[in-house]
Amino acid sequence: MNFTERLGDRLLSNTRSDRVRDVAALTRRSVRSKRGVFRAEGPQNVREALRLALSDMPPPGLPGLEAVYVTEAELERHLDIAADLEAVSERGGVFIRAVSPEVLAAMTDAVTPQGMLAVCSLPSLTLDAALARAELACVLVRVQDPGNAGTVVRAADAAGAQAAVFTSGNVDPFNPKAVRSSAGSLFHVPVVTGAEMAEIADTAQLAGLGILAADGYASVSVDDLADAALLRSAGVSPSDDAAYDLSRPTAWLFGNEAQGLTEDEKDHADLAVAVPLYGAAESLNVGTAATVCLYSSARAQRRAHS
Repeated sequence: MNFTERLGDRLLSNTRSDRVRDVAALTRRSVRSKRGVFRAEGPQNVREALRLALSDMPPPGLPGLEAVYVTEAELERHLDIAADLEAVSERGGVFIRAVSPEVLAAMTDAVTPQGMLAVCSLPSLTLDAALARAELACVLVRVQDPGNAGTVVRAADAAGAQAAVFTSGNVDPFNPKAVRSSAGSLFHVPVVTGAEMAEIADTAQLAGLGILAADGYASVSVDDLADAALLRSAGVSPSDDAAYDLSRPTAWLFGNEAQGLTEDEKDHADLAVAVPLYGAAESLNVGTAATVCLYSSARAQRRAHS
């Protein structure tokens, strides 16, 4: 009998069981905070959670895997996940159970459940520890939409950032919708929540990070900084010697979707920087703006290190 068949012998099909209600309750932030766990839905999140669990030396400050629930049909569609589940099962310490589609649907708030989910421990990492190892970080300030929060974490991961910081007043990045939007990146990028802006600025300075504030009304654009960084990499001094060096370790600030950053929040930055709009769009979604800014820094840093 193979691993999938063994799982099927213990199929969880009661939608009213205590276990199902416990997983469903993780939709609420108060429950996640009290129990210290969150729900990560879909194959990509489960895949990354398993890979992290199987790592011999997982990086500090990332979530731990506690349980996986999966439908038999979904497991047959993802043989790589089935293999990793079997490996995790052999190591022990993770609860793994096959469930009916009805149980999976009862566990999630998603309109279209994706056939599998993991329950993971919330990461524990101080702001000092997160920024001490970072050359590139993103800081979300009063971002309210969970989809945007997850998208920014995903962009930070793709750009090679080493930390994502959420100030108090943000949506919870471990909200199920935010986790789905992150597409597994929460298992790659250390996340710190509940930090205050003044603390972030002081900690970044001590860690040697400059701070840039994304501001659509700024007089300096990210293109200006990128052009100056390119000149420096070629051994040419840019015309504006006061321009921020985009290749240096940097934390980017991204503000509320509707209001952006306040003047007080921007005062904590070394420079406010705009993403130029060449077309007729009034503004950019915070996730798109973050992607442009983080990639601009990442390219300058990689060029400088090559």
